[in-house]
Amino acid sequence: MDILEYAFMQRALLAAVLVGITAPAVGIYLVQRRQALMGDGIGHVAMTGVGLGFLLSTNPVWMATAVSVLGAVLMELIRWYGKTRGDIALAMLFYGGMAGGVMFINLAPTGSNANLTSYLFGSLSTVSESDVTAICVLAAFVVLVTLGLRRQLFAVSQDEEFARVTGLPVRALNLLTAITAAVTVTVAMRVVGLLLVSALMVVPVAAAQQLSRSFAATFAIAVAIGVSVTIGGTVTSYYQDVPPGATIVLLTIGAFIALTALATPLARRRARALAAAQAAGDPAECAIPATRGQETKVGV
Repeated sequence: MDILEYAFMQRALLAAVLVGITAPAVGIYLVQRRQALMGDGIGHVAMTGVGLGFLLSTNPVWMATAVSVLGAVLMELIRWYGKTRGDIALAMLFYGGMAGGVMFINLAPTGSNANLTSYLFGSLSTVSESDVTAICVLAAFVVLVTLGLRRQLFAVSQDEEFARVTGLPVRALNLLTAITAAVTVTVAMRVVGLLLVSALMVVPVAAAQQLSRSFAATFAIAVAIGVSVTIGGTVTSYYQDVPPGATIVLLTIGAFIALTALATPLARRRARALAAAQAAGDPAECAIPATRGQETKVGV
């Protein structure tokens, strides 16, 4: 394939694979926590980090990571303590992040709005070797957290009160989830862009949920979808000369629509089969209902 003959496409494809793995891996916890738009908010804050990177002549990826982590921590603190004015504080944080990014990058001697656009919407040709190194390190951190602590993170995402009763450090795990989401945003910004990364964190998970309700299966399917659409979008962007971020997001939405169309008739068929079995007197589960005044214990 001629696409692999170019070093910049090799770097772009490697970054795309890592983004396809990390974004759904974090997104599944955000969806469970009903914080699907958290990635979008962090993306706004990361713009300040990109602008500071150009202003201070440092790697924008690392600077965006530091600012995003700080923003994620502030978001969690606002969620904990900002009961009445939390939404206003978050709005100021998000819009301030956007304004700071535009201001800093225009103050930078080598910065311009064109530089910022490549971070907002992704750019294949600008992924450098230092970017790939940073993305690999950050992606390794995300994978270690999302897989190594999957049981604890899932428990907190499902029911914080129950997790707290069982002795889990709920606030620490919530903070770790927010930090991991911030790192994921900076991993994805070179391929998908800061303004579109949230879609790659959420839509593959929503698509996977059309096929499975099991956490492990949903996790695996979401990552498979993420890798497929990022590679497909990157290749399409190269051959058709279209924006990579927009192409990847549109492919992701297309995968969601296709899986929804596939899953709907299958779900109806299973529902009809279950109804027919119950009508015929076949029990749906191996359970005996207890009569009044009688207790039934199973597996004790």
